[in-house]
Amino acid sequence: MSPPPILEVADFLADPVVAADFPRTILRFRNDSAASEIGLQDLSDEDWIRHFGRFKPLPDNLPEPLALRYHGHQFRVYNPDIGDGRGFLFAQLKDQSGRWLDLGTKGSGQTPYSRFGDGRLTLKGGVREILATEMLQALGVNTSRTFSLIETGEELHRGDEPSPTRSAVMVRMSHGHIRIGCFQRLAYLKLDDELKRLTDYALRTYFGSASSDPVELVRHVVAGTARLAASYMAAGFVHGVLNSDNINVTAESFDYGPWRFAPVFDPNFTAAYFDHAGLYAFGRQAEAIQWDVVQLAGALRTLADVDALIAELDRFPELYRQALVERFLWRLGVHPRGLDEDIRLVAAIEQALIGSQIPIDHFFFDWAGGNLRGDDTPYAHEAFSDFRTRIAHYRPARALDHPYWAGDPCSMHIEEVEAIWSPIAERDDWSALYAKVERIRNMGAALQ
Repeated sequence: MSPPPILEVADFLADPVVAADFPRTILRFRNDSAASEIGLQDLSDEDWIRHFGRFKPLPDNLPEPLALRYHGHQFRVYNPDIGDGRGFLFAQLKDQSGRWLDLGTKGSGQTPYSRFGDGRLTLKGGVREILATEMLQALGVNTSRTFSLIETGEELHRGDEPSPTRSAVMVRMSHGHIRIGCFQRLAYLKLDDELKRLTDYALRTYFGSASSDPVELVRHVVAGTARLAASYMAAGFVHGVLNSDNINVTAESFDYGPWRFAPVFDPNFTAAYFDHAGLYAFGRQAEAIQWDVVQLAGALRTLADVDALIAELDRFPELYRQALVERFLWRLGVHPRGLDEDIRLVAAIEQALIGSQIPIDHFFFDWAGGNLRGDDTPYAHEAFSDFRTRIAHYRPARALDHPYWAGDPCSMHIEEVEAIWSPIAERDDWSALYAKVERIRNMGAALQ
């Protein structure tokens, strides 16, 4: 296999680090579906722990972990004192199509960017990330995947949850580890040569392009992030912390802290208790992500024609609108009829959900394929008048013969997250988590 491409830019992008030496390593979750994409599904549990709990290098891969350097806007305030503070890039491997996949960590110990943090992850935080990534993948969102979760035997103290609490180290898999904040750091330090090298790296590694034009990179990121923002809305998902250091140039959703799935379609619903101004509220996520992409263009302005960068940024609203229609119709399971008509249908869906306060997951389940299945009573609400008129003209786009459609809708609200965590915390019973992952994947299969 060819050398991991990150080594081409590691001299200015990352620092070699050493993983923490954990008291224990108990394997709690391994994603063999994800592992099969990079040829690691046949690892024994012992070898799995050796690589993803003790971080012994994979053969012919990175000889040591790399903690990335980056800056970023956090709630619109620029912070030059951040970087990979409790994680690192552990390995890069190719999938069957030849595309690179990164294995990055969370909770793997302190780095030069930990500041006052302990570099650890709570076990509950790891469980929550499994639930978020599995649910988002099933709902068609471009997301990192939780690859591994290993309990590490340390007691952690946190100010925002009961302490002491159990600890874990997690590995996530994604196509890219490079954040908008990586470019912001180089621009802040006026390192134009390195900025150009990172642009070349991103275009070649993530998009298969021989171009070195920053405008092309922004074009890719605008398209990808517009689709990501639309996917959040169709999934009813609120990320919670859409800072520029939390946006990858591959437009993969990642880093799940205070996330929530909105119970009902409430544009003002927030996930983070500290988001007092609602900056990253459910209905403001497209605005927030677009703002972050503007920061990428700003970081690249010394290397590109500013008017050309602005022209690419101006494409975001229309691409978002198109993606919003595509994702809503995909989740509903109906064929499009034309952009103008489809836009009106999506507007009618939003109006109905806001006006009726019917749970998002129930609506998409009950109306799968464009025909109401089950009790009509909740949908007699006047808020559904326009929707019912419009949906009558749409044809189903998927068969509803999967067993999932004979049951109840699969949701992931905060009450269920707590119900899954409670037996783990109280009696080390993981059965509810594993059952939920299976049910989520069952839903994902039904939505294909």
